[in-house]
Amino acid sequence: MAPCRAIVRLPTSGRSDPPTGRVRRTLVRVRTQRQMVDYALQRRALLRQVYSGRVGTMEVCDASPYLVRAAKFHGDLTEKPCPVCRREHLWHVNYIYGEQLKTSAGQARPAVELPVLAMSYREFDVYVVEVCRGCAWNHLVEKYTLGRDGLPADESASG
Repeated sequence: MAPCRAIVRLPTSGRSDPPTGRVRRTLVRVRTQRQMVDYALQRRALLRQVYSGRVGTMEVCDASPYLVRAAKFHGDLTEKPCPVCRREHLWHVNYIYGEQLKTSAGQARPAVELPVLAMSYREFDVYVVEVCRGCAWNHLVEKYTLGRDGLPADESASG
């Protein structure tokens, strides 16, 4: 089976463009992305419970201070408003895990660093968490695997 090749939209800096206030974006091809798991259905079910009153906002707006700080310094600003408070935009934080990463495992990394890491290591997992810095809403968005092992044999041998 051929590896999954996807074009992923990554912000260049994750910060707003001062004159327009819009988030700058660029298309970066991540050829090694594979084994993607999307948690959108789980997120929708949880939000449905919050909106119906079966689950309180205090139960879902429980991001740790470390996660909120990681969003501030390593996160990528999205254009989606928070589904709970609807006042602020969500941030995506990418956490990386893998045996080869050693002491770097568990660190938050900006999305623009992921293609470089993908070519530096054989395999590692990326967990993307969305965070609202205002109300502390957080939810796992997706999980996928990156690394040189996803390249075809002729490309990984030459690179």
